[in-house]
Amino acid sequence: MTTPVFLAVLASALMHASWNALVKVGLDRLLSISLIQVGCGVIALFGMAFVPLPNTTAWPWLMASVVLHLGYNIFLARSYRGGDLGQVYPIARGCAPLLVTLIGIGLLSDQPSSLGYAGIALLVLGILCMAFPGGRRYRLERTSLVNALITSAFIAGYTLADGSGARANGDAVGYVIWLFLLNGFAMLLVLVVLHGPRTLPQLGRHWRVGLMGGALSLGAYGVTIWAMTQAPIPLVAALRETSVLFAIAIGVVWLEEPLRRERLLAGGLILAGVTLSHWG
Repeated sequence: MTTPVFLAVLASALMHASWNALVKVGLDRLLSISLIQVGCGVIALFGMAFVPLPNTTAWPWLMASVVLHLGYNIFLARSYRGGDLGQVYPIARGCAPLLVTLIGIGLLSDQPSSLGYAGIALLVLGILCMAFPGGRRYRLERTSLVNALITSAFIAGYTLADGSGARANGDAVGYVIWLFLLNGFAMLLVLVVLHGPRTLPQLGRHWRVGLMGGALSLGAYGVTIWAMTQAPIPLVAALRETSVLFAIAIGVVWLEEPLRRERLLAGGLILAGVTLSHWG
C-alpha cells in the first residue's frame, strides 16, 4: 500500500469514528443514524450534477450494498442502545475485516502479502482485546453483543460489494455519490415505516447535525471506496478499522467513558498491525 493511500485511509478512519460518536448524543439511536444517512443523501443529491450514471455492471453491486447498509444501520442502532461506544464500536468494526479477509480469499483476485496478513491479524486481535477486556464490570450486555456481531457481518458484506462495485464502475466518486443518494432515500423510507411520519419533524430540527454527520460519513466511506480501487480490499478494510482508536479517544474525552489499561495495551497491538499493514 502506498503512503498516500495509507494516510487517506487513516483520515477516513477518523471521520468514521467522529460520525459514530454523533449517534451516541441526543436522539434515539435509529433516528440519529437515519438523520446522518439522510444528510449523506442530501449532499449526494447536489453531487449528482457532476457524475454520470453508474455503469450497467455496477448496478447489482449498488442495489446489494443499499440493502446491506440498511441492515448495518438498523443493527448498529440496536447495538448502541445497551452498550458504550468504546465497546460496541470495536466489536462491530473489529470482526468485519476478519470476515472480509476470509471471504475475500476465495472471491478476490488481489490479496495482501504475508506481511499484510500479519498486520490484519494484529489489528483484529487488538480491536477485539479492546472490546473484551475481561471482568464482570466491563461485560457487554448479551443483546448488544449479538447485535454488534450481526452489524459486523453487514459491514463485511457491503465492504466486499462496494469494493467490487467501484471497480466495476471505473469511477469511485460516481459510485459513492449514487450509493449515498440511494441509501439516504432508503433509510428515510425505513424510518417512516418503522416509526411513522411523525418522526420527520424531529429530523428537521436537527438538520445541522445531519449535514455534519452526513459529510463525515460520505467523506469517510468515499475515501475508503477509492482506496479499495488502489490497494487490496482486505488490507484497506482492516486498516480502516483503526477508527477504533479514534472512537476510544472520542469516547474518553467527549462521552466521558472510562479508559482502562487493557485498552491501552490493545491500542499497542492495533498500532503494530497498522505498521505491518502499511508495508504489506
